[in-house]
Amino acid sequence: MKLQSYLMGEWREGQGEGVPVRDASTGEVLARVTAEGLPVKEAVAWGREVGGRALLALGFQERGRRLRALAQYLSERKEALYRLDATTGGTRRDAWYDVDGGIGVLYTYSSLARNLPEGNLLPEDDFLPLSKDLSFQGRHVLAPKGGITVQINAFNFPVWGLLEKFAPAFLAGVPTLAKPATPTAHVAEALVRTMLESGLLPEGSLQLLVGSVGDLFDALDHRDSVFFTGSKATADRLRRHPAFLERGALFNAEADSLNPAILGEKATEEELSRLAQEIAQELVIKTGQRCTAIRRVFAPKDRLEALLKATQKRLEALRLGDPREEGVDLGPLASLEQKAEVEKAVAALLEAGARVYWRHPGREDGAFFPPTLLLAEDPWPGALHQVEPFGPVATFFPYGSREEAARLAALGGGSLVATLATSDPEEARFYLLALAPYVGRLHLLNARTAASSTGHGSPLPRLLHGGPGRAGGGEELGGLLSVRRHLGRVALQADPWLLSALTGEYAKGAEKPAEVHPFRKPYEDLEVGETLTTHRRTVTEADIALFSALSWDHFYAHTDEIAARESLFGKRVAHGYFVLSAAAGLFVDPAPGPVLANYGLEGLRFLEPVAAGGTLQVRLTVKRKRPRDEKTGVVEWAAEVVNQEGKPVATYTVLTLVARKGALAKGS
Repeated sequence: MKLQSYLMGEWREGQGEGVPVRDASTGEVLARVTAEGLPVKEAVAWGREVGGRALLALGFQERGRRLRALAQYLSERKEALYRLDATTGGTRRDAWYDVDGGIGVLYTYSSLARNLPEGNLLPEDDFLPLSKDLSFQGRHVLAPKGGITVQINAFNFPVWGLLEKFAPAFLAGVPTLAKPATPTAHVAEALVRTMLESGLLPEGSLQLLVGSVGDLFDALDHRDSVFFTGSKATADRLRRHPAFLERGALFNAEADSLNPAILGEKATEEELSRLAQEIAQELVIKTGQRCTAIRRVFAPKDRLEALLKATQKRLEALRLGDPREEGVDLGPLASLEQKAEVEKAVAALLEAGARVYWRHPGREDGAFFPPTLLLAEDPWPGALHQVEPFGPVATFFPYGSREEAARLAALGGGSLVATLATSDPEEARFYLLALAPYVGRLHLLNARTAASSTGHGSPLPRLLHGGPGRAGGGEELGGLLSVRRHLGRVALQADPWLLSALTGEYAKGAEKPAEVHPFRKPYEDLEVGETLTTHRRTVTEADIALFSALSWDHFYAHTDEIAARESLFGKRVAHGYFVLSAAAGLFVDPAPGPVLANYGLEGLRFLEPVAAGGTLQVRLTVKRKRPRDEKTGVVEWAAEVVNQEGKPVATYTVLTLVARKGALAKGS
């Protein structure tokens, strides 16, 4: 049976015999993979045109809702993916990391969508006045580039690897062409079939290519991107393609990573034990076939043996075998080819000066590779820090000082993640500064975090997943950072009315006088820029005294005439929070209506003091709107409180929960 690619709206079979995909435990041929004769260049153009248009018709909010629905759909059908994952050598626990981890990424990005505007433009920074009268302003926005993203995934996480790249691209409105690694392409094919069967993905938003990319890169230009996970050697070769060097396509790489773990000098015995547990776990999950797994371990000379023994103890009782069998803790590597690569890497480390400290006595037939702990008593040979055994192997090194440990960790040339076991702030600060140029993520492990930590090797969708140097220099995840990476930055220069219309956010100078009180309008009817100018209120001595008594705020500037006269104010002034409260009294419409609740307050600044006899007035403007759910939306109001001279005395943003029309109709 040949696996099929999904290109240009059709499932297609490549020509030729193809490359076999085998069951990792039994060696049975499950399928064959070939992309020969497939229209890959045409699929790029089709994805841009059909997929791009369909995605932009939805907007950020709808794409976020569809990601959530897709996550739910896959959750209901994940058992089939679990069964397929077992054919790759993964245990039930490994499948959980792969399948549920990938679904979790979809949920995360769906929730992030709630903070995005409607439409397809994502404003950055704030409005910049380019003229004194505010008639000419500027703002940076992120906009669709009109391209496609080609996502090349590694063999170790066929589900999570595909979904972690797909989710931010989909939310950004960029079509995906996914290319899985051959050894686990059958899992990726099943995943994509399920995703398409959901009916949630617009045509063209997701294509699948099983087999070689062929001449696909020849079709890419500055609108497009390639997100690659794999070896540094392959990444370096791909970077040199004219698509990136001459035509400006984006290349994002996650490559080799000799991730370090360091036992701090001030680590407690409990922290040593926790680190041993972490190292053992990193060798077991996915049989050590994770780009984030711990490869190098550094410990003070006098504690190295204790850490080795503690790690060994946690590995000794593991049972190796077919992951479909009851009681198996550790499956085989993904393929015989992968086993040969790990064996080659271990041989290179031994030749460089390491020795085998301990090796699990379990199975070594087929693609099985037993967990192995290496010890390098001389930690300085460069080859020890350049070879990555992509399997259940870790090398332990002694260090004499924290400065030495940091230099040794840096010899890896850039890593995705490092773990430091310590609870000492000074030690943590030293390593943060020392390792920041060499790692993408620093995981601090101690007694306070151990119980709740997701662990060294588990990237979180909201945090950066990537690393400098050898690790590729990319940013595969990172919350909204990875969404922004799929968009292009444009500097807009225009009048405030056009800027408001394009960005969906109020630019000062683009006010529209409210004909009725905006608190009487449902969410849909409120317009960005709509402004209410209130009546005035004069502040009295009684106001100040009563607010002081009510709030118990007896600060001298409000209550002590002599002290206030000698202060920077020169006289007794009203409380800032009285001004805030008085402003609310000026702009709030008291009758029941669409405004359901005060949702929060942001960016409060008190700009000028207000004394007795001063007058307050408020200009309240619809600043921004974002949907919350089917019944409500959140409206941000720019509040500017001015005095009798028209000078601002306070500015802030009020957030209110406002009912939608449908909810109001049902309520009535």
